[in-house]
Amino acid sequence: MALNIDKEVALMRRMPVGELQQKFADVCGEIPRSHNRQWMIKRLAWKLQAREYGGLSELALRRAVEIADACDLSDLRLTAPKSFENDSLVATLAAPTAPADSRLPMPGTLITRKYKGQTLQVKVLADGFEFEGDRYKSLSAVARHITKSAWNGYLFFGLNKKAVPA
Repeated sequence: MALNIDKEVALMRRMPVGELQQKFADVCGEIPRSHNRQWMIKRLAWKLQAREYGGLSELALRRAVEIADACDLSDLRLTAPKSFENDSLVATLAAPTAPADSRLPMPGTLITRKYKGQTLQVKVLADGFEFEGDRYKSLSAVARHITKSAWNGYLFFGLNKKAVPA
């Protein structure tokens, strides 16, 4: 009977880590170098699939070795730089700040409103709003685009009440 990879993956997702490590050792013939559940499931799924349907061809394996040999890995960084915490990348990954107006939800939130039988969704951005792929500086601009008349954006989307201070 053919192996059902999807069923195997579903079973592995319910296994405790210890059981998953044992299955990894049984299937791969080695103790896993990681205790990360997702890593083990991905490797096991690939190994089971390769056994069932065949792995990489000899040509693909040879080509991978050629590419690896041709690459100059001497400048490959294996650890993060010591100044990584001060890097600008970390600043972009920081938690979003609260919006200036207390009536607005956090950036990334979808504001939903029914209007003329349609469900409208506006995404709150850190520097504006997005509606149907277009960016707007204000909710009023979005409401004006939708209704073709002047509207207070907070009123149109039901955000006109001041938030209660925490």
